[in-house]
Amino acid sequence: MGNCRATVLVHSPGWGRHMAELEERFTDVRFVHVDPDGAVPADLAGEILFAQTFRPSNVADVLDHGVRWVHSIGHGVDHLPLDLMDDMVVSCSRGVSAVPIAEWVVAMILTAVKDLPDSWADGPPERWSWANLGSLEGQTVALVGFGSINRAVSDRLLPFGANLVAVRRSGAGTDDNGVQLASTIADAVRDADHVVVAVPVTGETHHLVDAAFLAAMKPEAHLINVARGSVVDQDALRVALDEGQVGLASLDVSEPEPLPAGHWLYGHPGVRLSPHISWSSPDAIQQLFDMFADNLERWLRGDNPEGIVDLEAGY
Repeated sequence: MGNCRATVLVHSPGWGRHMAELEERFTDVRFVHVDPDGAVPADLAGEILFAQTFRPSNVADVLDHGVRWVHSIGHGVDHLPLDLMDDMVVSCSRGVSAVPIAEWVVAMILTAVKDLPDSWADGPPERWSWANLGSLEGQTVALVGFGSINRAVSDRLLPFGANLVAVRRSGAGTDDNGVQLASTIADAVRDADHVVVAVPVTGETHHLVDAAFLAAMKPEAHLINVARGSVVDQDALRVALDEGQVGLASLDVSEPEPLPAGHWLYGHPGVRLSPHISWSSPDAIQQLFDMFADNLERWLRGDNPEGIVDLEAGY
């Protein structure tokens, strides 16, 4: 390689063709793969870290090798040691996966309302041409957190005629998009048929959905979590499900991940669990790489990347 404009430390065992296409696009950038689980070579050096952030790793050690900009390949940054990054630029793929996650949320709501798959017929039903199905029109959906994901959820639910109420940490908001802003979580969830949790992981949101949160929901409401498993107190959720305070929990995340065999979440009749796949779509990985590539272009010309993480807020 001739003139090397930058060195990117790729904190991953590899991403196949996506990584190859990135290297082909930036022929004047050096890409060095770093094993997330291995020892960090003493002579490792690079000013950019392209990091996976979905599990603990050796990323803290990698930071000591000249890193000035860290980009998380995912939306969340909860596995990054943000306290060690005060003098660095940190960005994430905020918003890239909002659409598929929002579609997953809508699918969970509709399957609950329409009693799917239990209403499918696999033989002569007891009654033909009759079922006690619900309707999303007129139901209330509470959006806990109102970032890119729940904004995408609201955009897709409004055409169904649902009533939407959101609560967000900043307290700021607008009703331009037909979403009412609540001042507290209790106010947001009190009358909700469905509660969608999409908040970042911070000290404030650990076990945000606790016994008090669940008690504030109306009985038999539907809880949906697309944030992180640690946001929900799973012991409190089990009690709420068993007592009928929560009618259904649709969870794309859990604590820990992956769950061990025999965990109660796998078999509870009130739980629909998916293995952290709501972000998946035909071009999901490509879009994540495209955002990093665009940000790398910005970095090389001296501009700030998009998706900047507020290190003090933690997201």
